[in-house]
Amino acid sequence: MNRSLITIALAASLAACSDGAGPGSDATVSLSFATRAPGAAASGFSASLMSDTLVDGTNTLIITKAEIVLREIELKKQEYEDCNSSMSDDDCEEFEVGPLLVDLPLNGSVETEITISPPADTYDELEFDIHKVSNDDPEDAQFRADHPHMIGKSIRVEGTFNGSAFVYETDLDVEQEFDLFPPITVTETTAAVNVTVLLDLNQWFRNGTNLVNPQTGNKGGANEGLIKENIKQSVEAFEDDDVDGHDD
Repeated sequence: MNRSLITIALAASLAACSDGAGPGSDATVSLSFATRAPGAAASGFSASLMSDTLVDGTNTLIITKAEIVLREIELKKQEYEDCNSSMSDDDCEEFEVGPLLVDLPLNGSVETEITISPPADTYDELEFDIHKVSNDDPEDAQFRADHPHMIGKSIRVEGTFNGSAFVYETDLDVEQEFDLFPPITVTETTAAVNVTVLLDLNQWFRNGTNLVNPQTGNKGGANEGLIKENIKQSVEAFEDDDVDGHDD
């Protein structure tokens, strides 16, 4: 699944929170990912072909790989309050139900992971879980077989800190909800819509403006709680039809 376009056929994956009934349209909605916020270069963030470099004047952090596991990725229809509170209602359209491993782009690019063709409607929220892969949950069984290095984890980052190699791993398990403003409207004549999820890596491994060694955020480390909170606060989602990673 890494860095690949996952196209979910309408007949197979337009299940809503209940049975997915309802007509489709010719429009598509894609979900893309980015890790570089606008203006990041001015605040100590730069990108090369295969890595991201962060600096604070003293420390240099180079990220060469960043993986995150997401689950229950859904668009919420405007007339409903919650994707999970009324499971008998056709209130959401699913991008992906089971765990999805996203190999985050590290060169300033925006990469599309999933495309669906939802029914004509208005959607005002994107919901997903940052998901810790279980050791024994049957729903995670195939994912465990495909990605055994992620068992017990939701995020894994590799790179160097001041020249020394590190691996950062976390079991962060949290639901994320984002209002889409203005809401996305899909009609029979809509061509294509894109929603970008921005996970701003420039925020993850910092204490204020100072970089911290990512390894200090591993289980039991001094910065475990700090980095987890930074990750939660670093995520946003917005309509991005030109797929440039900017909310405009």
